[in-house]
Amino acid sequence: MTVFAKIVFAAFASAAGIAFAHNPGNIACSSCKAWNEPQQPFQVYGNTYYVGTRELSAILVTSPQGHVLLDGALPQSAPLIEQNIKSLGFRLEDVKLILNSHAHFDHAGAIAALQRKSGAAVATSAHGAKVLMDGQIGKDDPQYEEPAFSYPRVAAVEPVRDGETLKAGAIDVTAHMTPGHTPGSTTWTWKSCDAGRCLDVVYADSMTAVSLGSYRYTGGNGGPDVSKLFKASIDKVGALKCDVLLSTHPGASGIMERLAARTPANNTFIDAGACRAFASKAQAKLAERIASEMRDNASGR
Repeated sequence: MTVFAKIVFAAFASAAGIAFAHNPGNIACSSCKAWNEPQQPFQVYGNTYYVGTRELSAILVTSPQGHVLLDGALPQSAPLIEQNIKSLGFRLEDVKLILNSHAHFDHAGAIAALQRKSGAAVATSAHGAKVLMDGQIGKDDPQYEEPAFSYPRVAAVEPVRDGETLKAGAIDVTAHMTPGHTPGSTTWTWKSCDAGRCLDVVYADSMTAVSLGSYRYTGGNGGPDVSKLFKASIDKVGALKCDVLLSTHPGASGIMERLAARTPANNTFIDAGACRAFASKAQAKLAERIASEMRDNASGR
């Protein structure tokens, strides 16, 4: 058993029946109400399930020995995620490991509450781990502004390395560092099997060049040029073994559209070209952003 596996086991074994209390960390933002609309949970493929809200993904990967939960949406999403897990016939208390894509409040806000209720270990990139424990992004984040949104801090977070595989129960999940949207952005991959057919599932972090204030991906205003790093991250996602693509915001990979189009004879989530298409679209958008910044630089803005 690895050191991290021991941490996961110990955290799981110590889980207690903690009820969700009133959470003073609930966030009010212009999009929060729409983001937090309930969504009926559903099976994606094999032991992979969608348990998030209508516009914020949370993914459950199950095994008889314990489950993995990826992302936690908003602070106020915790009861919705727990109910979705329960309605599928699983228990939050059986989650051994919670993973995070990036530590913005709309993907990490409920992790502290979900961790307390489940007793699970929490893991993400080294940069993301610090943000989760601080409960607030830093000035190196493209979306930093003052006053910054804060959310409930996670008591303990295990940092993971690029290419590191974590084991929880019978599940192996691999971390891929994909910085750009945030400095600590992480894409996760695993295999899900159904009737003996095993597919590669990719949970791709956001690849959008979204910023606030004077931040520039090409550098300036006291910040580094991260445009090449961002391009490399997008290429990395496009090159992954990918039979099923899921994204942190459902709309980025057409999760709800695929769900609506699925039939018993055709699981529309299975698409070997999905990651390449996702990356191609992201590269085009990033190129537009870089060109805009270069024009601003040339004009002295």
